[in-house]
Amino acid sequence: MKPKADYIGRFAPSPSGPLHFGSLIAALASFLDARANHGQWLLRMEDLDPGREPPQAAGQILEALEAFGLHWDGPVLYQSSRLAAYRDALHQLQQQGLIYACDCTRQQIQAFGGVYDNRCRNRKDVPQDCALRVRVADRTIQFVDAIQGSTQQHLLRECGDFVLLRKDGLFAYQLAVVVDDAFQNISWVVRGSDLLDSTPRQIFLQQCLGLATPHYAHFPVAVNEDKQKLSKQHFAAPLDHTTPLPALLRALSFLGQPMSEALAEGDIASVLQWAIAHWDIQAVPKLANIRLASID
Repeated sequence: MKPKADYIGRFAPSPSGPLHFGSLIAALASFLDARANHGQWLLRMEDLDPGREPPQAAGQILEALEAFGLHWDGPVLYQSSRLAAYRDALHQLQQQGLIYACDCTRQQIQAFGGVYDNRCRNRKDVPQDCALRVRVADRTIQFVDAIQGSTQQHLLRECGDFVLLRKDGLFAYQLAVVVDDAFQNISWVVRGSDLLDSTPRQIFLQQCLGLATPHYAHFPVAVNEDKQKLSKQHFAAPLDHTTPLPALLRALSFLGQPMSEALAEGDIASVLQWAIAHWDIQAVPKLANIRLASID
């Protein structure tokens, strides 16, 4: 299958633990969309928070992807090797007068509604040991999501100025993902709907930095009985590498893809071949989340 030059997708897990069913859905959706469009599928490790990343986690994720037949193109990109690029991007924004220091705590932000009210924008005193925020524009960012449809967010009212460099000196996700999507020439971002609200922020940063905006598609995320997103934080069970087929079929069902009874008798390679040939992104549910029990 010859890659299509203008389609480059990616899967970008945080190596905070083994791959679980929720992350399998993310990997599979982005993989199938890339392969069905004869494109490249890249792998990026978002390893920017060493305190939350067990040393073996990245290797476990790679092993799981291989066990499920999800083979990526090219070398793995580790964000921990990209710190200089993030500093350069932050400097560009500082040169535009868009960055300022803030020492507000999460508790303070929650106390005034959960949306930062930009109170540190015009402070005369520069706080020590602080985060760095970007000044957002007083306008609406709108885009068309391939799954969720037309989506918009007024940055100032619904988001507020957001953090790019954390108080502990670590670069924030919003900056790193924008810089690396541009670096890897990502043209399609297929990911969970829990990141839908982040997309206008990322588009804003792309515009400020003069970077191209990819196409976006946000699928629903799997949740547990308490309606919590399946994640390591909520103790999601790791995938069983020894018998990957049942989980793969469940993930396809979760994504609303056409199924054949014969698939249950096949192997990983034949199931993926079927799934690529029959991939239909419009069949993916548009719900914000789906309870895991519903696909048991």
